[in-house]
Amino acid sequence: MNSNERFSFRINGQEVTVTGDPTRPLADFIREDLELTGTKIGCSSGECGACTVILDGMPVTSCLIPVASVTDKEVLTVEGLSEQEDFKKLAAAMEEQGAVQCGFCTPGFMTTLYALKQNHHLFEREDVTAALKNNLCRCTGYRGILAAAEKVVYEEGVK
Repeated sequence: MNSNERFSFRINGQEVTVTGDPTRPLADFIREDLELTGTKIGCSSGECGACTVILDGMPVTSCLIPVASVTDKEVLTVEGLSEQEDFKKLAAAMEEQGAVQCGFCTPGFMTTLYALKQNHHLFEREDVTAALKNNLCRCTGYRGILAAAEKVVYEEGVK
Protein backbone atom coordinates (compact mmCIF):
# COMPACT_ATOMS: atom_id res chain seq x y z
CA MET A 1 0.00 0.00 0.00
CA ASN A 2 1.31 3.47 -0.88
CA SER A 3 2.40 5.31 2.26
CA ASN A 4 1.81 8.72 0.68
CA GLU A 5 -1.86 8.52 -0.19
CA ARG A 6 -4.08 11.61 0.00
CA PHE A 7 -7.50 11.66 1.58
CA SER A 8 -9.84 14.28 3.07
CA PHE A 9 -12.33 14.44 5.90
CA ARG A 10 -13.90 16.98 8.26
CA ILE A 11 -12.73 17.43 11.82
CA ASN A 12 -14.55 19.80 14.16
CA GLY A 13 -16.24 21.37 11.14
CA GLN A 14 -13.03 21.98 9.19
CA GLU A 15 -12.03 20.17 6.02
CA VAL A 16 -8.56 18.59 6.25
CA THR A 17 -6.49 16.78 3.67
CA VAL A 18 -3.97 14.19 4.79
CA THR A 19 -1.00 12.88 2.88
CA GLY A 20 0.76 9.91 4.40
CA ASP A 21 0.42 6.42 5.71
CA PRO A 22 -3.27 5.42 5.45
CA THR A 23 -2.86 2.92 8.31
CA ARG A 24 -1.68 5.54 10.79
CA PRO A 25 -4.01 5.70 13.80
CA LEU A 26 -6.46 8.59 13.74
CA ALA A 27 -5.51 9.41 17.35
CA ASP A 28 -1.89 10.03 16.32
CA PHE A 29 -2.95 12.31 13.47
CA ILE A 30 -5.29 14.28 15.76
CA ARG A 31 -2.68 14.79 18.46
CA GLU A 32 0.51 15.15 16.45
CA ASP A 33 -0.52 16.84 13.22
CA LEU A 34 -3.53 18.87 14.36
CA GLU A 35 -2.21 19.42 17.92
CA LEU A 36 -5.63 18.66 19.40
CA THR A 37 -4.34 17.16 22.62
CA GLY A 38 -7.71 16.64 24.31
CA THR A 39 -7.79 13.25 22.61
CA LYS A 40 -5.54 11.18 24.89
CA ILE A 41 -3.63 8.03 24.05
CA GLY A 42 -3.64 5.63 26.95
CA CYS A 43 -3.38 2.06 25.76
CA SER A 44 -3.23 2.14 21.94
CA SER A 45 -5.35 -1.01 21.92
CA GLY A 46 -8.91 0.30 22.30
CA GLU A 47 -9.22 -0.77 25.93
CA CYS A 48 -9.20 2.49 27.90
CA GLY A 49 -11.38 4.89 25.87
CA ALA A 50 -9.15 7.92 26.48
CA CYS A 51 -8.89 8.48 22.72
CA THR A 52 -12.64 8.46 22.08
CA VAL A 53 -13.87 10.78 19.34
CA ILE A 54 -17.20 10.98 17.54
CA LEU A 55 -17.15 9.59 14.01
CA ASP A 56 -20.31 10.32 12.04
CA GLY A 57 -22.27 10.59 15.28
CA MET A 58 -20.91 7.50 17.02
CA PRO A 59 -18.18 7.29 19.67
CA VAL A 60 -15.10 5.34 18.52
CA THR A 61 -11.67 4.66 19.95
CA SER A 62 -9.48 6.62 17.56
CA CYS A 63 -6.34 4.63 18.38
CA LEU A 64 -7.87 1.71 16.44
CA ILE A 65 -9.17 3.69 13.47
CA PRO A 66 -6.82 4.01 10.47
CA VAL A 67 -6.84 7.63 9.36
CA ALA A 68 -7.74 6.62 5.79
CA SER A 69 -10.98 5.02 7.00
CA VAL A 70 -12.42 8.44 7.92
CA THR A 71 -12.26 9.69 4.33
CA ASP A 72 -15.35 11.80 3.57
CA LYS A 73 -16.57 11.47 7.16
CA GLU A 74 -17.06 13.87 10.08
CA VAL A 75 -14.87 13.60 13.18
CA LEU A 76 -15.57 15.53 16.38
CA THR A 77 -13.03 15.80 19.17
CA VAL A 78 -13.48 17.13 22.68
CA GLU A 79 -12.20 20.49 21.43
CA GLY A 80 -14.90 20.60 18.78
CA LEU A 81 -17.58 19.78 21.31
CA SER A 82 -16.47 22.28 23.95
CA GLU A 83 -18.72 25.09 22.69
CA GLN A 84 -21.86 22.94 22.44
CA GLU A 85 -24.48 23.76 25.11
CA ASP A 86 -25.11 20.09 26.01
CA PHE A 87 -21.38 19.59 26.40
CA LYS A 88 -21.08 22.63 28.70
CA LYS A 89 -23.87 21.24 30.90
CA LEU A 90 -22.08 17.91 31.05
CA ALA A 91 -18.78 19.61 31.96
CA ALA A 92 -20.47 21.56 34.76
CA ALA A 93 -22.10 18.39 36.08
CA MET A 94 -18.77 16.52 35.99
CA GLU A 95 -17.16 19.26 38.07
CA GLU A 96 -20.11 19.51 40.46
CA GLN A 97 -20.20 15.74 41.05
CA GLY A 98 -16.43 15.45 41.63
CA ALA A 99 -16.09 13.26 38.56
CA VAL A 100 -12.67 14.57 37.60
CA GLN A 101 -9.42 13.93 39.39
CA CYS A 102 -6.36 13.69 37.14
CA GLY A 103 -8.45 14.46 34.03
CA PHE A 104 -6.72 12.04 31.69
CA CYS A 105 -9.82 9.94 31.02
CA THR A 106 -12.30 12.84 31.16
CA PRO A 107 -12.33 13.79 27.45
CA GLY A 108 -13.08 10.19 26.48
CA PHE A 109 -15.89 9.89 29.02
CA MET A 110 -17.39 13.23 28.04
CA THR A 111 -17.19 12.54 24.31
CA THR A 112 -18.88 9.16 24.81
CA LEU A 113 -21.63 10.67 26.98
CA TYR A 114 -22.21 13.52 24.54
CA ALA A 115 -22.66 11.04 21.69
CA LEU A 116 -25.05 8.98 23.81
CA LYS A 117 -27.14 12.04 24.60
CA GLN A 118 -27.28 13.09 20.94
CA ASN A 119 -28.24 9.62 19.69
CA HIS A 120 -30.88 8.55 22.21
CA HIS A 121 -34.20 10.03 23.21
CA LEU A 122 -34.98 7.57 25.99
CA PHE A 123 -32.45 6.78 28.68
CA GLU A 124 -32.33 4.12 31.28
CA ARG A 125 -29.61 3.86 33.87
CA GLU A 126 -28.30 0.79 32.06
CA ASP A 127 -27.84 2.80 28.83
CA VAL A 128 -25.34 5.12 30.49
CA THR A 129 -23.41 2.28 32.12
CA ALA A 130 -23.35 0.25 28.91
CA ALA A 131 -22.18 3.26 26.88
CA LEU A 132 -19.25 3.74 29.26
CA LYS A 133 -18.11 0.11 29.28
CA ASN A 134 -15.10 0.96 27.09
CA ASN A 135 -13.93 3.92 29.18
CA LEU A 136 -11.60 3.38 32.11
CA CYS A 137 -10.88 5.68 35.05
CA ARG A 138 -8.08 4.85 37.44
CA CYS A 139 -8.53 7.79 39.84
CA THR A 140 -12.10 8.64 40.72
CA GLY A 141 -13.91 5.44 40.01
CA TYR A 142 -17.25 5.82 38.32
CA ARG A 143 -19.71 7.09 40.93
CA GLY A 144 -19.20 10.79 40.14
CA ILE A 145 -19.09 10.20 36.40
CA LEU A 146 -22.38 8.27 36.47
CA ALA A 147 -23.96 10.86 38.76
CA ALA A 148 -22.94 13.66 36.37
CA ALA A 149 -24.31 11.80 33.36
CA GLU A 150 -27.59 11.07 35.11
CA LYS A 151 -27.89 14.67 36.31
CA VAL A 152 -27.60 16.03 32.77
CA VAL A 153 -29.87 13.39 31.28
CA TYR A 154 -32.60 13.26 33.90
CA GLU A 155 -32.76 16.91 35.00
CA GLU A 156 -33.68 17.88 31.46
CA GLY A 157 -36.80 15.77 31.64
CA VAL A 158 -35.45 12.95 29.50
CA LYS A 159 -36.41 9.66 31.09
